[in-house]
Amino acid sequence: MTRRSRLLTTATAGVTAALLLAGCGGGDGDKSDSNSKIAGADTGASASASASPSASASAAESGRPKIELPSDLSYTFEWPKTGNDVKDAVLADSEQNIKSVDLAIANQDPLDKAYRYYFEGEAAAQIQTYVQAYVKAKARTTGHFRYYDPVVDVSGSDQASLVYCEDQGKAYDLYLKTKKVNKTSVTKDSYVLYSTQLHKNDKGVWAVEKLMSVRGSSKCQP
Repeated sequence: MTRRSRLLTTATAGVTAALLLAGCGGGDGDKSDSNSKIAGADTGASASASASPSASASAAESGRPKIELPSDLSYTFEWPKTGNDVKDAVLADSEQNIKSVDLAIANQDPLDKAYRYYFEGEAAAQIQTYVQAYVKAKARTTGHFRYYDPVVDVSGSDQASLVYCEDQGKAYDLYLKTKKVNKTSVTKDSYVLYSTQLHKNDKGVWAVEKLMSVRGSSKCQP
């Protein structure tokens, strides 16, 4: 079993769901840092031990799913407010979409309503496949995830992109039947660069339409 790898992109096959459970046959996909289309992720940010106030407020808005995760899962989002209302909304919704995937895994539900609130189209299909692999393996995520160096670009009133880094150094798989946590060593591949394309839907949510990632990216190394 290898460390958590969310969604990886290969140059020839487009975006595929890749599980951190090597035994499930997903493997780690293309871990190279060769994808030159992913740019940014080079701005600093102050640390935050939990979700930002904007994310908490966003989740509390009417109609949004409540995301309650296992107590052994925690997050640090080092992307404070930018001062731009649209960019801050993109960041707030992105915190929630990240957590919604872990909620689906914890619930062992490939059609969990929380992630389907934040992902649409191609991205939602990827997440469904990704969660299904965890369900098949009877496993879920545990530990701590850190997100940092966000770069938000907004185009018009309803289109945006977000590039950010993830530190998986303290994140692992937990097998539900045995309660065994597979702890692995921290390597350069513990750091992942993500790129998402989002649009503001008719609910006012910045939903992810497309996403890709590069494991071991030089842009995310400590």
